[in-house]
Amino acid sequence: MTASLRYTPYQAAYFAHFLTREGLEGDGLTQSLSAARVDLNPHQVEAAMFAMRSPLSKGVLLADEVGLGKTIEAALVISQRWWERKRRLLLIAPASLRKQWAQELHEKFSLPSVILDAKRVKDLAKAGKDNPLGKAEGVVILSYEYAARIAEDIRKVLWDLVVFDEAHKLRNVYRAAETSRAAILRSALADRQKLLLTATPLQNNLMELYGLVTVIDDQFFGSADAFRAEFGGREDRKALSILGRRLEPICKRTLRRQVQKAGLINYTNRLPKTFDFTPDRLEEDLYKHMSDYLQREDTVAVGKNGRHLVTLVLRKILGSSSFAVAATLDKMLTRLERKQAVSEETLDDIDGVAETADEWREGEQTAEADALEEEAEGAAKDIDPAVLKAEIDELARYRDLARSISTNAKGKALLDSLPGVLDEIVGKGGQRKAVIFTESVRTQSYLRDLLEEHGFAGQTVILNGANADKDSREIYKAWLEKHRGTEAVSGSKTADMKAALVDAFRSDRTILIATESGAEGINLQFCSLLINYDLPWNPQRVEQRIGRCHRYGQKIDVTVVNFMNRKNQAEARIVELLQTKFQLFDGVFGSSDEVLGAIESGVDIERRILEIVQSCRTNDDINAAFDALQTELVVEIDEAKKSARDQILAAMDDKVVERLKMQETSLHRSLDEFKRALLLLARAELPDARFHDDHAERFDWRGDTYTTEWPLADDRGWNFFRLADGRLADQLVAQAKARDLNAASVTFDYGAYDGNLGDVAERIGASGWMQAARLTLKTPARTFDEIIVGAVTDDGEVLDGETAARMMLVPAQIGDVAPTSSAPEALATLVGERQTAIVQQAQTRLGDFLEEEEERLDNWRDDARVSFDAQIKALAKEAKEKTKLSRAVQGLQEKVEHQREANALKRQADDLNHQLYTRLREIDAERERMLDEIAEKLNLTPTLTPLFTIRWDIAG
Repeated sequence: MTASLRYTPYQAAYFAHFLTREGLEGDGLTQSLSAARVDLNPHQVEAAMFAMRSPLSKGVLLADEVGLGKTIEAALVISQRWWERKRRLLLIAPASLRKQWAQELHEKFSLPSVILDAKRVKDLAKAGKDNPLGKAEGVVILSYEYAARIAEDIRKVLWDLVVFDEAHKLRNVYRAAETSRAAILRSALADRQKLLLTATPLQNNLMELYGLVTVIDDQFFGSADAFRAEFGGREDRKALSILGRRLEPICKRTLRRQVQKAGLINYTNRLPKTFDFTPDRLEEDLYKHMSDYLQREDTVAVGKNGRHLVTLVLRKILGSSSFAVAATLDKMLTRLERKQAVSEETLDDIDGVAETADEWREGEQTAEADALEEEAEGAAKDIDPAVLKAEIDELARYRDLARSISTNAKGKALLDSLPGVLDEIVGKGGQRKAVIFTESVRTQSYLRDLLEEHGFAGQTVILNGANADKDSREIYKAWLEKHRGTEAVSGSKTADMKAALVDAFRSDRTILIATESGAEGINLQFCSLLINYDLPWNPQRVEQRIGRCHRYGQKIDVTVVNFMNRKNQAEARIVELLQTKFQLFDGVFGSSDEVLGAIESGVDIERRILEIVQSCRTNDDINAAFDALQTELVVEIDEAKKSARDQILAAMDDKVVERLKMQETSLHRSLDEFKRALLLLARAELPDARFHDDHAERFDWRGDTYTTEWPLADDRGWNFFRLADGRLADQLVAQAKARDLNAASVTFDYGAYDGNLGDVAERIGASGWMQAARLTLKTPARTFDEIIVGAVTDDGEVLDGETAARMMLVPAQIGDVAPTSSAPEALATLVGERQTAIVQQAQTRLGDFLEEEEERLDNWRDDARVSFDAQIKALAKEAKEKTKLSRAVQGLQEKVEHQREANALKRQADDLNHQLYTRLREIDAERERMLDEIAEKLNLTPTLTPLFTIRWDIAG
């Protein structure tokens, strides 16, 4: 290792300001790009830049096809807003995705977040802590249901950005009642900048797209009637082409085929496989007895309220294992003996039962969810003692039956089939690893014991909401020791425990046995075998499971295994429904998401399946009910509508492919420049740091290794050297920017530079003056800034600005003697000229934004005319028909009647013409007011802040 090359405080100041500028050409995004722990793709960067392009934007819709990483695109925008210290950030997502979002923001972008729901707010209040809503302390994550519930509270916060994930939940807002969830959220967040994410912005008709756009900006189009008249009822190419052009500033969609054609991503498939099993007689008896019990409506233990949700959870336990049933029946008996019905705690064998309740709330089943959480302690106190005793005796028999079962046929099927399928995975080039999903904590323990005792000793790891077992604690302790003092340790025990267990699975263990709750937010793309030991009935839950492995970064096809109980017709039909109707288990990356986007709520499907299982007694009944359900679920993808959607929202393939290739080059160049400046800042500010001889991106300082290579940093337990995490890099930037720098003599030692800077090398032996300044261009809507470096030689030559900036890359030292003369007037003139050029460039860009807004307002005016014109034409046509009829009839009375009707229609048309004139006058006045407001937002105030002036020379 070598000591650092020498760099001066003047260069350190230049690098610090360069790293923190917000350039005119979107350079400000580089800070977020360089700090991200993710392999970024050009289309993701392009989408993020699109979202932040205009300072006047009220928001955009990112509608990339599934599998392209819209989460990463949104997180980049959130990260940039955080970097700009615009930290009132709100993210609204389906309840089941909240933890995943929190994890992604933390792990990939080091962004703090808080998930708020009624329980969390109540707990904070009990602890005497403030509600974090609007406090700008982290990204606030809410479910759609809870966001609508506290709409008046979120309306009061001046959010800097609101992100809607799975935004297709709002697409029917155009026809929804004002009391609907979508309408409430649109109203509460009307004036805030928004980012909408969905792969399916329209499913059935163009009005859905209109609805989403109104969530962003209700003046982007005219009325719903105007939109229908222009686009809603027409499928011709001309109308779609016009609509596509109108949407260009507000909607962006990239297709998988475009990214593949640009050579940026290769997608893998899903391969379904089934493990059959036949339960033995005792298992079959237990299932039948418990199923009959759950089908009764007079049972005491299930309670009076929330019966559907309680029954669903008990059905999950029944389908998992006899061990899960025995443990749950024990708890139910304890409750019954106290004259209490089932509570949430009784059902906690299903890890994440509270999350299931939240999903039901979001699926408009609020009463069921609330009842589960608030079941009264004395719910069974008025029951006839004889009835109560009979039920206690009945459940005790079932519990004893469950306890008597020592082996499960499903577990044996797993043991018999697992080694073979693992061999298949290795044969395809995958790692010998499998993740097994169960919904039950007790079943999870059973599976671990079973596998450890039959060929997998020391090869399993479990992941659930608590992870209180001895092995998990030991893994966690070892992981903490290994990563002590590094940023891998977040300080949150839950997050760090999860990281430790996933790390153990990645590096040491063969099998991860995970519950739904435990696996939230984790990425397992290094594993290509997923086993659904228990299969959820909610298709969106199943997709989330598969998405843990089958995601960006997966190298080979993912095998998805499901178990099939050949004696349970309902279970067989559920597998068929999920496979054939929802296409969950096979196909290309994310194909099922296209279908899932078509359904409003997985909870509705879960409830429908529960109704069938609860009501049907025979296989014929079950088959008939599932046939009806499959017919009712019209979720097939209409290829014509999909093609129309892509035609409207996606640009031409060749044009996009070329742009993505250019973006890839630009991305690497800007990141390389940024990282180089960051590492040179470290050399300047940490002269005692030791940089690695074999790699310029790594250095040692005070016993720790730092690197700008994020995967290596994580793998080796090094520190990821980046900005925006409050650690070393940020401290160095602050330190370098805080110095007062007097004029000095600086000698650049080109001979010490490891590389070739031809334009600088030509000046070896030359000397002159240099000045650096930061030009800030402030508008009410946005602040831009650039670093100006001007240099002149003693011979009077003006150096190109890029050459002057490249001189800063060369090692240097400060001379012993300060300059004895002042900088020439030509230097100040040069800096002033470059300031003028940058201001003009900024004004040109802002002028483009103004023109876009003018065009938007012109279109808005035209939309108003369209809706009136359509009505006027219809009235005129009807009046003409009435006049024709009056001429055709013979009777005088009929003639007069038709003429009167025709005249009345003409008067209505005249009234509409007058209303149109009045409305256009109103719109013109509003348009002028808005243009004045927009122009004010773009009013530019330049400020030039000198950074330093030096006398320079270049030595060879």
